[in-house]
Amino acid sequence: MLSELFGGLLVAFGLYSALPFPQVEWKKKTMRYALGFLPLIGVIVGACEYGWLFLAQHWQLSAMLYAAIAVLIPVALTGGIHLDGFVDTCDALCSYGDKEKRLNILKDPHVGAFGILWIIVLLLVQFGLFAQIYEAPKEAVMLLAGYALARAFGGNMIVTQKCAKDSGLACMFADNADKKQVSYIMAGWIAACVCWLLIMGKGFGILAFAAVLLYFVCHVRMCHRNFGGITGDLCGMCITIGETLVLCAAVIGGLCLR
Repeated sequence: MLSELFGGLLVAFGLYSALPFPQVEWKKKTMRYALGFLPLIGVIVGACEYGWLFLAQHWQLSAMLYAAIAVLIPVALTGGIHLDGFVDTCDALCSYGDKEKRLNILKDPHVGAFGILWIIVLLLVQFGLFAQIYEAPKEAVMLLAGYALARAFGGNMIVTQKCAKDSGLACMFADNADKKQVSYIMAGWIAACVCWLLIMGKGFGILAFAAVLLYFVCHVRMCHRNFGGITGDLCGMCITIGETLVLCAAVIGGLCLR
């Protein structure tokens, strides 16, 4: 059991982070609980974001410098894997093709114009939100749980929803995961994050969770309607938007309490 958990930890961090963890062979034993460690990466990202905010304010840096580095922190820690899913999904959705065409676009390693356009929009929005948090940081503590919450919902998609195709990372993880146990683990992560948001974020924590939950429901429906199920890229988009929604709720809270 311990070897399976440790193997799962290494698989999760080896794929979903850019941290220097040892690589292990991907097989049933090491992938059984790997998804359960995905939110832990979010905890690390959130802690780094909160720590960077503390340092930037201590050093009295400009809001723009703080925001620029804050946007880059998740990219540096994860290698941009979820942003890649966001870009590919935007390309597929903006193609207005049928299900097969959209799935083929998700597999295409090239980036289209719509993907570039929407990633610029996303990063500009995040930059603006981080700059505002720097000016009104009272609810920035929600970031400590926000990145984990987004990944708990994203991982939950893989073990509870039908895959759109019989290949790809999402299908591989779904086939090799102990779906029942991992779904329980994800529920535990979500509960822990919600408790943190409710205690530390007060009413704005409820806003953050409600926004992420509503988006998750709508996103899952969109996946089945437009793609016939979920893929790794679609989960990446779910995580990326979920992070941004919690960031937005933290900004609203900071402005209201300023």
